[in-house]
Amino acid sequence: MNLQAIKVIFQYEMLRTWDTLFQSIVSPVISTSLYFIVFGSAIGSRIQSIDGVSYGLFIVPGLTMLSLLTQSISNASFGIFFPKFTGSIYEIHSAPISFFEILVGYVGAAATKSLIIGFIILLTASFFVDLNIAHPLWMLTFLILTCISFSLFGFIIGLWANDFEKLQVIPLLVITPLVFLGGSFYSVNMLPPFWQTVTLFNPVVYLISGFRWSFFEVSDVSVGISLAMILVFLTICIVIVGWMFKTGYRIKQ
Repeated sequence: MNLQAIKVIFQYEMLRTWDTLFQSIVSPVISTSLYFIVFGSAIGSRIQSIDGVSYGLFIVPGLTMLSLLTQSISNASFGIFFPKFTGSIYEIHSAPISFFEILVGYVGAAATKSLIIGFIILLTASFFVDLNIAHPLWMLTFLILTCISFSLFGFIIGLWANDFEKLQVIPLLVITPLVFLGGSFYSVNMLPPFWQTVTLFNPVVYLISGFRWSFFEVSDVSVGISLAMILVFLTICIVIVGWMFKTGYRIKQ
């Protein structure tokens, strides 16, 4: 394995964060703070608790996941799309470096940036609510798996997109609605039986549910199922990326 190549790609992507500091770090923190003010204070004053957890605390995992998913996809998709846009992807592809090493470099950097944002958001949340984590190790596991999985998904979007408009279509029109409808601000059990069944087809439900369980030991679905769904999604993304590199889909064109 060419560790030096991975290191170069990783460091370059991490250094790019400082050029977009407001967009990469400051913006998610401000957005999260506004969500806490609007939902935690305004709506929270009317909703006492959900499953025995105060509403302000209940929305912390959902808000964290909202930022993690959007930032992971954004970081990874733009990271690989820009070399495609400038043409430097051909130099990377022709270098003595495997697709796995390219993948580790770009996705590793995107996941690391998202992980940092996740910790900053949790720190920000602690200023608004008395945050206690029941299972820190499980919380970290869900956090890391989510960052890696959706960074891979963002990497796929970056390879697939051939313009900046397509780069934003899936995050804005698919991922964000799925997060909002995936129990970020409410419990799935609060829905009528029919809509509870429909909601279970939303994969984001399992991410948020498992992550929320690590905080409060309450969840809408089994923790084991949540973990299995993340691993399945991770495997699917790896297979798709491998196929794209092997066939040169949207890379050699």
